[in-house]
Amino acid sequence: MRRWVLTLLIGLFVLVDIAPVLAQDNGTVQVAQTQKRRTLFDLLFGEPEAEPAPEQKPQKRAAPAAAALPPPKRQVEKAPDATRLAVFGDSLAIDLSKALERHYAEDANLVVINQGVSASGFVRADYFDWNKAIGEQIAANSFDLAVVMIGVNDRQELAVEGGTLATLSDGWISTYQARITEFLAQLRAARKPVIWIGLPPMSKTEYSAAMSKIANIQRLASFSGGAEYLDIYERFLGEDGKYSSYGPDVNGQNARMRKDDGIHFAAAGADKLAFYLSQTVKSFYRGAGTTLAAADPLAGTDAAAMLRPPYQGLGQTRLLEVAGAVIPISRVAVRADDLLLAGRAQPPAAPFTLEDLVNAPVGRVDAFGVGAAPVATENAGR
Repeated sequence: MRRWVLTLLIGLFVLVDIAPVLAQDNGTVQVAQTQKRRTLFDLLFGEPEAEPAPEQKPQKRAAPAAAALPPPKRQVEKAPDATRLAVFGDSLAIDLSKALERHYAEDANLVVINQGVSASGFVRADYFDWNKAIGEQIAANSFDLAVVMIGVNDRQELAVEGGTLATLSDGWISTYQARITEFLAQLRAARKPVIWIGLPPMSKTEYSAAMSKIANIQRLASFSGGAEYLDIYERFLGEDGKYSSYGPDVNGQNARMRKDDGIHFAAAGADKLAFYLSQTVKSFYRGAGTTLAAADPLAGTDAAAMLRPPYQGLGQTRLLEVAGAVIPISRVAVRADDLLLAGRAQPPAAPFTLEDLVNAPVGRVDAFGVGAAPVATENAGR
């Protein structure tokens, strides 16, 4: 009897334990939801009441910090008498203007004026005439210091009366240089200091070679026109001496210098250019709204129109100071008419005679190897 009851209880336990796991549904075996395993003790005496699960509070995740650009430089209100630095040129000048605005953002005594015109140059005067434009700006007295950067649009034929001139031909170079000379002559006549910036290397070899030739023409015109010329070509080359889109920025970190077109400056490149330019600007701008006018020591002379060394204007004055030959510009240099002789206030009435040379004792500077012997001189005196 006991054996039969025990067998029945075991059968019931197995049936209850398996039933929730396997179920038939159209001949397919499915696994039921997992339940707590029941024991024989639970069948005989009942299952204990389930304890309520502890309430779990949702954990708050910290929000990731938002990425932010470095704060811009503090903008200050410009002084009414601030020095007005105008940037003339093409799209490169526009890039430079934006960088100069950032560079001088905290300087209340210097304001940057963007006068760049995209797609302009000295070749297509029919599109934009820079000589006419600079004359109008000078007449309006709209600036104190001029910065010029131009040329990326000038590799094209130049129209003249009776036809066109091939790019970089002899006639083209002569006409192009004459237009730049006229441009600078107006600025020099108005006593406006000028800083002319050369062109950087370009990504395309043929185009870069043309820009280098144009930059050399501008350099020569700047030297003869009284402008300070700032050569930036080597400052934007890679370590291999060739064009590079990347290079060290003003902080020495490797950064993108040029845009994808291989012509224009990226923000870091423009900032680097603005830094180099600021070193030259110090020659003309001393803060507190003080701008020094360009002074040409050769003004009014025949040499004024001649090709001169690369230190013009204030640069020429600095060169004279280094050489120790500072001469007031208002005073004409005194020219020597006669030779000066030591110990004589006036030149001798007659030149040295042959007798003077013969009587000079041997060893004296004017004996010339034919003077009298010292012994003979002593005997003559006894």
